Amino acid sequence: MSTATAYALVRGIPADALVLAKRPLVPGFRLADTARFGDDKWDLTPAVHQQHQQALSLNFLTIPAQFRRTAKEFFFALLRHDHPDGQTELSIVTIRGRFSQLKEFFHWADQRDVTALSALTLDDLTQYRAFIDAGCNSLLNKSNKRGTVRQLWVYRTKLTGDTLSVDPYIVWDDPTTYGNRGRNRRGARENATDRIPEEVVGPLLTWSLRWLEDFADDILAGLSDWQQARSTKLSRGTVNDETPRERLLAVLDRYRREGRPLPRVSFGSKAVKVPVAVNLTQLAREAGVHVSTFNKQSGHRQLIDAATDELGLDDTTYLRTPIRGTLDGQPWLPALRWDMAEDYARLLQAACYVVIAYLSGMRDSEVKHMKRGCMTVWRDEEDRPVRYRVTSQAFKGEGTPEGVEATWIVNASVAKAIKVLETLQPADQPYLFAVPPSSRAHPKTRTNSAQTSETTRRNLAYLIEWTNDYCTRLGRPDGIPEVNGRPWKLQTRQFRRTLAWCIARQPGGTIAGAIQYRHHSIQMFEGYAGTSASGFRPEVEAEQAIARGQKLGDIILSPAPQKLTGPAADEAEARLAALEDEIDFSGKVMTDPKRLARHMRRHDPHIYPGKFVTCVYNPDRALCRRSNSDGPSLPDCQPLKCRNVALTAENADAFLAWLQRLERALANGVILAPYVRDRMEQRRTELTDFLETNNIPTTTTKEPAR
Repeated sequence: MSTATAYALVRGIPADALVLAKRPLVPGFRLADTARFGDDKWDLTPAVHQQHQQALSLNFLTIPAQFRRTAKEFFFALLRHDHPDGQTELSIVTIRGRFSQLKEFFHWADQRDVTALSALTLDDLTQYRAFIDAGCNSLLNKSNKRGTVRQLWVYRTKLTGDTLSVDPYIVWDDPTTYGNRGRNRRGARENATDRIPEEVVGPLLTWSLRWLEDFADDILAGLSDWQQARSTKLSRGTVNDETPRERLLAVLDRYRREGRPLPRVSFGSKAVKVPVAVNLTQLAREAGVHVSTFNKQSGHRQLIDAATDELGLDDTTYLRTPIRGTLDGQPWLPALRWDMAEDYARLLQAACYVVIAYLSGMRDSEVKHMKRGCMTVWRDEEDRPVRYRVTSQAFKGEGTPEGVEATWIVNASVAKAIKVLETLQPADQPYLFAVPPSSRAHPKTRTNSAQTSETTRRNLAYLIEWTNDYCTRLGRPDGIPEVNGRPWKLQTRQFRRTLAWCIARQPGGTIAGAIQYRHHSIQMFEGYAGTSASGFRPEVEAEQAIARGQKLGDIILSPAPQKLTGPAADEAEARLAALEDEIDFSGKVMTDPKRLARHMRRHDPHIYPGKFVTCVYNPDRALCRRSNSDGPSLPDCQPLKCRNVALTAENADAFLAWLQRLERALANGVILAPYVRDRMEQRRTELTDFLETNNIPTTTTKEPAR
């Protein structure tokens, strides 16, 4: 009987107890074949439903022997949902992460000759915190590690043997760890994900769109030619009345007609000390001749040697696929290299990921579960695309590990990326982000499901590296810049976070000079908010609240004696004064976004700065949305009529610039149709009356620089 089995019997947990008995299994797995308590290694993969997750397991042999009993009981409780009051159910991925964190703690204790967790004192736990602080840069990572160790105390009633004898919080005093980590009143955690810097995301998206719009057709055609050449049946004998010699002569004659040098053996970036040689394998593929005939029949080699002397050797082996894509009017590449087929597929797939993840607002797991045929197109009467709708699986916040079907409305660029991915994958591959056939890993992948997040991160890093090398080689200035002297490390979760920030902060801005964020947000909200509980709208609204708080701080700190005018100016001043009383700005704008977000949730004055007006929202008199009280719809604002309007100096300047443009257009009235001129004059009168009513002079209008 093993030690693990003996411990289990003492507690009453049979050695054959199924650790995944309370977990829904992936179709194809039988519960009877899954891990049992007495096993030294628990395979968790049968309960991992997300296709992009790698195989997961808990190997208790990697934990010091004196702590294995505690570890097995603790993780058995987590996996079987046997939690103390107040503890939530955890996903398989989260549990596997906690295993790594606890293993580090157990090894730290073992190196200090600790034989039992109960022997650890408050001084020991203080030293462990110092150990974590010295080894981690991320505050979140430190918090996670402390929180996981603290769970040994929280779950002490579920453990029959050794466990902590004191609560680590006594000395750690860390309210940000598990159970109380930065939660707002709705229970959601603060978003700690870094957003991609603006100087990075613009060029990154621009180059990704180039791969889709300009390079993709060449890549897809090249990969098709590459696959066809690799699958060509090679023969040592006569085929269609043509001998191997005749087929070889036909290939060599084609090279002579084209004036093209013969292909050279390529070793990629490896430094291989061998003589420069013609690529016999490539010539054999083109001729449909088995390469062994070149080695056995000297007559064939003499033909090849004569052609080599006449034509010379190329610098590597290239595909014959013609390059049709251009960049600044020139072919983007002279030709596609044979030995870079895998790289081209990786780069194209990475570019598709950037476009989809950034322009759809989908999470990594949602992107990875897109399948062939996931997109439908709504068309108008003239068969023009109106809406592109994508269906995938949503997992976060859905309350089930299997996920639920969800729908997103996307734009034409995302639709293009999906079409490219469907062409990149073979017809029998359902997942668009599976390992492509050109990859060396493709034959080794058992089920070839979606790529892991780590694989995607490596591909994104390679996309940046390739882009910058390409720009350096061609002397282009539009590469993807470094941040603080090094390439920005892209994480899959950063795209959604960055898009939310851009929609909230730059509603009138553009994505790579083409797509308006405001229009883009309307598209996504229309298709996503109603289909999944883990929608994108709350993230945008959280960013908008932070941006609004910063703008209100600027108004509060403005030195102007009269900060606001307009029908709602007095109410706005009162609300801002109340906000100032609640938040001590200390003579400067609050810069901590998390702190500002918390204050805006608690003390929101419901004042919404916009380009033309500052809305002092009161639902009873709002003209933009009378049936909803959660805030105004600034795109539907009726600024000349609504009593919720207040005006800052910037708002007044925007109105004056608008008035000046109307006056300039009316000055050239001879080119205006009578109806248009009448409407513009009416608008000018309304605008002038509005400004004069609010004590804004209109006699010295000056349009600001655009």
